[in-house]
Amino acid sequence: MSNDEVTVVLAHAAWADGSSWSRVIGLLRAAGLRAIAAPLPLTSLADDISALDRVIARTEGPVVLVGHAYSGAVIGATRTDRTKALVYVNSLVPDEGETVLDVFTRVAPHPMAPKLAPDADGLMWLPDEAFGEAFAQQADEREQAVLAAVQRPISIEAITAPVERPRWHDLPSWYLIAQEDRMIPEENQRFMAERIGATILSRPLDHCPMIGAPELVAEIILSAVRA
Repeated sequence: MSNDEVTVVLAHAAWADGSSWSRVIGLLRAAGLRAIAAPLPLTSLADDISALDRVIARTEGPVVLVGHAYSGAVIGATRTDRTKALVYVNSLVPDEGETVLDVFTRVAPHPMAPKLAPDADGLMWLPDEAFGEAFAQQADEREQAVLAAVQRPISIEAITAPVERPRWHDLPSWYLIAQEDRMIPEENQRFMAERIGATILSRPLDHCPMIGAPELVAEIILSAVRA
């Protein structure tokens, strides 16, 4: 695949939106790639898969899917034949029959991780202080404030639905381990990355490497394209 043939579709995490990918999009486009962010409603896993599929349907040619955190489950569920590689950015990667919650809770949380619980509508929000303490502690205060202001809550239904056989069984995958992630501990990331047989890049990054280290995120995506 040459760069000008490929579209990179980026899926955002829980408590985020497509703007979290803005720096990475700029770097990918500078490298000659088409790059778009899929807006996920975070209302259920099925809704998020459908939203990603609608964005992929607007593209032509080969596609590389990139998922951050929660959306690792989403990119593994799309069935389009044009998907050629999967890139996981400190992602949660359940196997068939598992839920996002299963893999999220398989190790003890970081001491700075926020306590999460759904509200009366079944939605989970991050408290504002969590963006500086655990979500993006390497970002500056302005960036943390913006992340808190644009956060999208995630429904409990999105993380408790078992996944079907994920595409990483059939497609090459890459995984960026964020060693200083306080939302998904490094030990858990490494378990998932090794279980799926991914090509691994590991660096001392927080939960939002696309904010603090967009060059590294772009590097691993470009590695997937070139491979």
